[in-house]
Amino acid sequence: MLGAVIRQDDKVGGPTAPGSWRLAAFALPCVPVAAMLMPVVVYLPNYYATDLGVSLGAIGLAFGIVRLFDLWLDPTLGFLIDKTNTRFGRFKPWLVAGLPIAVLSVWMLFMARPGIDGRYILFWLILGFLGQSMATMAHVAWAARIAPEYSQRTRVFGWWQAFTVVGMLIVLAMPPLMKSAFGLDYASGVRAMGWFVVLSLPAAILVALFAVREPLTLPNSNVSNWRHYLVLLRRPSVLRLLAADILIGTGPVIAGTLFFFFFDAIRGWDRSEAGLLLLLYFIGALLGAPLWSRLGRTFGKHRALSIAAVAYSIAQASVLIAPPGLVWAIVTMMLAGVPYSAGPILLRAMMADLGDEERLHSGVDRSGLLFGMLSGAVKIGSAFAVFASVTSIEAMGFQADLGAGNDPLALAALSSVFALAPALLGLAGAALISGHTMDKAAHDAIRQQLDARDALQKERATS
Repeated sequence: MLGAVIRQDDKVGGPTAPGSWRLAAFALPCVPVAAMLMPVVVYLPNYYATDLGVSLGAIGLAFGIVRLFDLWLDPTLGFLIDKTNTRFGRFKPWLVAGLPIAVLSVWMLFMARPGIDGRYILFWLILGFLGQSMATMAHVAWAARIAPEYSQRTRVFGWWQAFTVVGMLIVLAMPPLMKSAFGLDYASGVRAMGWFVVLSLPAAILVALFAVREPLTLPNSNVSNWRHYLVLLRRPSVLRLLAADILIGTGPVIAGTLFFFFFDAIRGWDRSEAGLLLLLYFIGALLGAPLWSRLGRTFGKHRALSIAAVAYSIAQASVLIAPPGLVWAIVTMMLAGVPYSAGPILLRAMMADLGDEERLHSGVDRSGLLFGMLSGAVKIGSAFAVFASVTSIEAMGFQADLGAGNDPLALAALSSVFALAPALLGLAGAALISGHTMDKAAHDAIRQQLDARDALQKERATS
């Protein structure tokens, strides 16, 4: 769907990337990882509150704390990945080490029973995000290394995001499937999500490990250290990407956290019916993945991302004025979903480009540090989104078990936070990223200098 990708070679800094089937196999872990992460934000808060009787305050606190934990986790992992050098490779050990931690945590989170409290949720969320981050940070840094050119990276991360959305679609289909096909309740659908991740994550990682070899990496001319984070944060281009990631990434998390509350209390849809709408949202995201990849190559990544952010804002705000009924709900959700894929594809590709610029200037491959900061940045927004959204509607008197029976003021607060807050964040992100300056011509010049220097270093090392 995302188009053929040219073959890989083993040259250091070579200009080619894996072929289509290898790239698909390499991106396969994105399916179970997405199947783990999306329900944690969208399904589990509602499930814990409505089915297991955990208070909204305890849920919001647990999710807020774990996201603050994530703020330093991903940068730390990025730093450690940059320093890793084993005979098994730089990235593979981290991908494998995160697997058992993630699988155990998924089991404990998705198979939870009545009687759990906020401390239980917090403990297993921390371990779950630790295992997930270990695997994902290594995977994304590896992806940046196998695609060195400006246009190739939008293709690679386009495949990455397409498989991520496929994972979301699979888990979204589980609750309505459990209900319609087997007559099982909503809790059974949540547990089915956990089973899917537990069974598929080990298989997907195994396939990825054997599908693509790690590119040869020349030794750094100097070693990364903690001061380099401050060096990178002084670069306006890096700060712009991080801030845009926070703004653009926070909106969907707010909307996702409140999704089931909104469609139950405002639109009168039960969770299985609303789950089908969410399925349509991510079908729109899947359809949008090749669009944003193509627009990024045609007009530049930052321009394509600005267009996507504005489109998301308009679609999200239109929820408030869309007429009731199935047809308008379908149209609204699919339109809001189309821009969803743009941020993960284009921001990662843009950060990989900045990694080349940094390596040219410093002689150090700091892709782990850069992707650690990028991943940590969006989690700043996520920490705020989950905590602030659930606590703000609770402060306005909203109660999860009352649904449409809540006070009108509480329902108005729910609608505003769900629709308008993400829209405003999207507009701010579009304005910010429009000032990004690295286009294809600038990156091509950087790559030419890097390739020439890498070839010279390799020649000296072998002579």
